[in-house]
Amino acid sequence: MAFVIVATIIVIGTVLWNAVSPWWFTPLASNWGFLDTTIIISLWVCGVAFVAVSGFIIYCVIKFRYKEGHKAQYQPENTKLEVILTVVTTIGVVVLLAPGLIAWNMYIQLPDDALEVEGVGQQWVWTYRFPGEDGIYGNTNGRLFSSKNTFGIDPNDPNGQDDILIRSAEVHLPINEKVVFQLRSKDVLHDFYIPQFRAKMDLVPGQQSNLWFEPTLLGTYEVACAEYCGTGHYAMRGLITVDTREDFDAWLAEQPTFFETLNEGVEGQGKQIAQTLGCVACHSDDGVNGIGPTWKNTFGTERLLDTGETVVIDEAYIKESIVNPVAKIGSGYAPVMPAYATLSEEEIDAITDYIKTLSD
Repeated sequence: MAFVIVATIIVIGTVLWNAVSPWWFTPLASNWGFLDTTIIISLWVCGVAFVAVSGFIIYCVIKFRYKEGHKAQYQPENTKLEVILTVVTTIGVVVLLAPGLIAWNMYIQLPDDALEVEGVGQQWVWTYRFPGEDGIYGNTNGRLFSSKNTFGIDPNDPNGQDDILIRSAEVHLPINEKVVFQLRSKDVLHDFYIPQFRAKMDLVPGQQSNLWFEPTLLGTYEVACAEYCGTGHYAMRGLITVDTREDFDAWLAEQPTFFETLNEGVEGQGKQIAQTLGCVACHSDDGVNGIGPTWKNTFGTERLLDTGETVVIDEAYIKESIVNPVAKIGSGYAPVMPAYATLSEEEIDAITDYIKTLSD
């Protein structure tokens, strides 16, 4: 009887926990309420099956428990029972799968009248691109990636000159307008995920994947990478701000075009370069250490190395750490930082100057 008592407690406890659980969906902020309905249907089907199977097991343990002088009766066939189980199981599987297939079909049917946005993932930062006034993206090529051309846009393609580049991890979108995200990765597998929008899609290197949604609530929402992509995976976060159309247009007008970024200097652009390269995923500017040490209030101080030596954090140390990060590794940190040997001296100077400004 101990098994019956424990099993009954588990079944009742599971049902009650799901009924009163504080862990539930995040508030819906897009048009994809049908995805919530699909999940709830799956929960009900699985829940009913769990209670039914568990109840049958408990019933059998009680009904057919061992009794002196009683023997089990072998029954090789029971056509009626087999038909009932087959029909019930088929109905359950159909109810379980059909809503998901319908939702997926809706999810991949991209609307023609939507705002287009390209989302680019790299370790460990998000960046975005809008087509310019011509409404056409410029061609891209992985061989063209550089610290200056972080989207790999062909500078000889006239369609790319007016492309609008969002080189930070925050992008704005207009409310109550359909948006199509065209996603690509510069390095490894990533996953673009906004819980409140129920929008989630993998980024596969060398391929383009798409998703669409329609924001329905003003506000700012977090973008997370939902696919493990390396040591800085947890820090690969971004923001989506949903604005009115007027505020969105004003924000978009302030963003640089590809042509403008090609012709801008790097002086004073250290923060922008660091954000574009993904440095901020590992090095914070607020004093909190992450995968790498924080940059705040570090210039001019001493750092203990894993060799037991100490080094002064000056311009020479910073520049060497950018170009050859394994030369002097701080104590307590893993040697995971990539080398940025292709940066120009001006870009390295700009990053160094930015780090200096973060110290009192």
